[in-house]
Amino acid sequence: MQFSFSYEKKKVIQALRYHFISRREIKVMMILVNVFAITAAILFYSQKIRPEPFLLGSLIWIAMMGGVWYILPYSIYKNASTFKENFIIAFTDENIQLDNERGYVTWQWGQFSRYFESPYFFHLYFDNKTFFLVPKENMGEAFMHELRALLQKKIGN
Repeated sequence: MQFSFSYEKKKVIQALRYHFISRREIKVMMILVNVFAITAAILFYSQKIRPEPFLLGSLIWIAMMGGVWYILPYSIYKNASTFKENFIIAFTDENIQLDNERGYVTWQWGQFSRYFESPYFFHLYFDNKTFFLVPKENMGEAFMHELRALLQKKIGN
């Protein structure tokens, strides 16, 4: 099974957002900041505290969401030359081979720790922070079905 692909900026940004939002530490931080902001809002509106803690909670929430939703994905996209290249990827029972004009790399299935599927990509993780995006665009429905079966068999969740 093989196909060629390139990346579309808008879809990559969305995939990077999925990656960051799925991280455990980001989820915990979002919950804590939201609890702080809601508590500060309730205490402010019941006139138990001054407006500063409420404003601080709101600013922290806005900064965190701005960082996770805009700053992190755009900075990763901007700094990674990978997203500006064209590739051919081949999936076999033994490995995955990725080719471009600069060369190729072969990954054994055992090198991947997990995968998940977002609307536009398959995210293949080597570890918690290192992953490779395989776009679904230009994949036929039959190819996608076979790839899902192969990923489930070789990597699992």
